[in-house]
Amino acid sequence: MTTEPPKAPPLYPKTHLLAASGIAALLSLALLVFPSSDVEAKRTTLSLDLDSSSEQLTQDQDASDTPQATNDVTESPFAQIENSVDDSRKAAQAASSAETAKDPQHREVVVAKGDTLSTLFEKVGLPASTVNEVLSSDKQAKQFTQLKRDQKLEFELTPDGQLNKLHSNISDMESIALTKGAKGFTFKRITTKPVIRSAYVHGVINSSLSQSAARAGLPHSMTMDMASVFGYDIDFAQDIRQGDEFDVIYEQKVANGKVVATGNILSARFTNRGKTYTAVRYTNKQGNSSYYTADGNSMRKAFIRTPVDFARISSRFSMGRKHPILNKIRAHKGVDYAAPRGTPIKAAGDGKVLLAGRRGGYGNTVIIQHGNTYRTLYGHMQGFAKGVRTGGNVKQGQIIGYIGTTGLSTGPHLHYEFQVNGVHVDPLGRKLPMADPIAKAERTRFLQQSQPLMARMDQERATMLASAKR
Repeated sequence: MTTEPPKAPPLYPKTHLLAASGIAALLSLALLVFPSSDVEAKRTTLSLDLDSSSEQLTQDQDASDTPQATNDVTESPFAQIENSVDDSRKAAQAASSAETAKDPQHREVVVAKGDTLSTLFEKVGLPASTVNEVLSSDKQAKQFTQLKRDQKLEFELTPDGQLNKLHSNISDMESIALTKGAKGFTFKRITTKPVIRSAYVHGVINSSLSQSAARAGLPHSMTMDMASVFGYDIDFAQDIRQGDEFDVIYEQKVANGKVVATGNILSARFTNRGKTYTAVRYTNKQGNSSYYTADGNSMRKAFIRTPVDFARISSRFSMGRKHPILNKIRAHKGVDYAAPRGTPIKAAGDGKVLLAGRRGGYGNTVIIQHGNTYRTLYGHMQGFAKGVRTGGNVKQGQIIGYIGTTGLSTGPHLHYEFQVNGVHVDPLGRKLPMADPIAKAERTRFLQQSQPLMARMDQERATMLASAKR
């Protein structure tokens, strides 16, 4: 039996084989790029812009190969995706570079520790000669050498990399600039005029006035001003109690949408031990400003009640106190206010300085004569304020010296005495004389200003309480 030789597989034209290979490759690519809906829903999608040109799908034929000897090598789908990701990354980097280079002539640097104007110029590619040119161009240009950490300098360069303009903010309201002109650099200072607006705060005292005011959002400077306004009626060293309340409307100075400073207290209300005091700032037709009660009586009296802000009373007026150093019974004809060394001391009223110098156990002492009737004494000072001297005059509230421990003193404090017609009296218990109220000619104008301010405080507090109940 004769065995027939096996039939040879059918021969397909080479072009058919190449076409089949290409179709298989495309199907594999489709399966990778377009997965099933199940898979697609469970993964993070990375969007790629794939180039469908045949140049990325196949390699070019070598021109020296004949068509019969050429094998069309199809790039694998994995390589295509990798290349596409790489292309996308390059495109993103190019876009980022384009964004950065949107204005290549504008450069910004921030002052770091150890930086000088020369090092900052070097960072933006400017030579040392440019620094010399800037500083010699205008005397005021030296202000650019007074650098502060985190200060930002903005450089505007010409197309060929030369300095055209230099600008920097030196505060929230001021900036300085140098601009290149035909005759060199010219200096300019730009000042932004702040917008004045009013703000309202309400606070309840739980511990100290300063802590409660800070918690309510009242700046420290405004807290000190409030204590000064009510200082004729309230002794902030001993009268403050838990549960006392205050309302304040004050000025804020705003520049570029930012609060840059505070102004005056416009109106205030302080409830101390159940008694409410009000104050309204009023500027008369002559331009003089002062504080008055809501009905027009002056807040200013002949004397302020406490010559040291927020001090602690360490010893009261007594005719039979045992002296802590002499260790014997000796009248204490004043009040002692304990406070940190260097705390400012204020004149209780207008007057003439009879003494600014040493006086026995009082140490450094100031004595002020107020008219013919009143006299005050301030002892144990660390030193005297500038301009305070024997024979000179002082104004109420003026700083006359600072808390110390000179003379017979066991610790830093102020010894304060008050005399009426030469007789020592207790300054904490004496009723202070009043100053003049609003003049009759100004009263109508005053009420036109004060009434809306008081009404606003009432409205603001009512709104705040209603909001707290929600």
